[in-house]
Amino acid sequence: MVKQTMNKLSSLLGVLLLSGCMVGPDYEKPEVDSPKTWRIDYKEAIEVSNTRWWQQFQDPVLVQLIGTALLENKDVRIAAARMQEFAARIDIAQSGFLPQIGYDSGISRNRTSRNAFGGLPDNQIYNNYTASANLSWELDLWGKIRRSEEAATAEFLAQKENRRSLILSLVSTVATSYVTLRQLDSQLETSRATLRTRTEALRLFRLKYKGGVISELELAQVRTEYERAVAAIPPLQRRIAITENELSILLGNNPGRIPRGKTIDQLVLPQIPAGIPSVTLEKRPDIRAAEQQLISANARI
Repeated sequence: MVKQTMNKLSSLLGVLLLSGCMVGPDYEKPEVDSPKTWRIDYKEAIEVSNTRWWQQFQDPVLVQLIGTALLENKDVRIAAARMQEFAARIDIAQSGFLPQIGYDSGISRNRTSRNAFGGLPDNQIYNNYTASANLSWELDLWGKIRRSEEAATAEFLAQKENRRSLILSLVSTVATSYVTLRQLDSQLETSRATLRTRTEALRLFRLKYKGGVISELELAQVRTEYERAVAAIPPLQRRIAITENELSILLGNNPGRIPRGKTIDQLVLPQIPAGIPSVTLEKRPDIRAAEQQLISANARI
């Protein structure tokens, strides 16, 4: 009796030891040879990389536009839905740890024949019902389920970093387009002021020509400058409309007019300190996503 108990305990211990073993190498982060000292403090660098840098422009309209883009941009919404998909994959992988329950059922309807063996009555109709159920549980001896969960989790984290990369790219594009729009507005305003000056000059030179003070050649030169000023306005208006349409799409809206805030001269450029350590590159979402994809591939070996 004691021997049988010891054999059972040994078998159970062996199963537990095997269940703790997982096939495949554990992920190890590659060693990177980097300097130990920096020109600025590491914490300061992290604060710089985490700041909402677009607020440093000190333009409430720009901040509002970026907020709208983060809420309404279609690509960001798709990325959020993709994250839900990868989160479901983790649940599927984790379900392997649970017992699997299955069932089956069926029904058949039969009619006997006079030629049936055993002398059964003819045209006798009877029903046959069947039902079965099964319960199974896979013991994760070699870590297959745990590796699948590890890979699914890494894929989810990679998708999360891809979403962060998309958001950073969206914010940067919205800010750049807005600054470009304000620059085009400034150029258009300058061109219109130049046109007003050229129009007045042409009017005066026409009076001088009628009075015989200047020659026709001088009048033609002033008219050329006037026409050049007129021709400079439509391309700027077209570029402004294109930029507004691009911004509208980024905001998740139909093409339309974009509200303005401060002028290009009033915008305050963000200050980026010199000497930011290269270790802050590890906070880039594309680099983090690449590392999570490496972890996922390593778990599937």
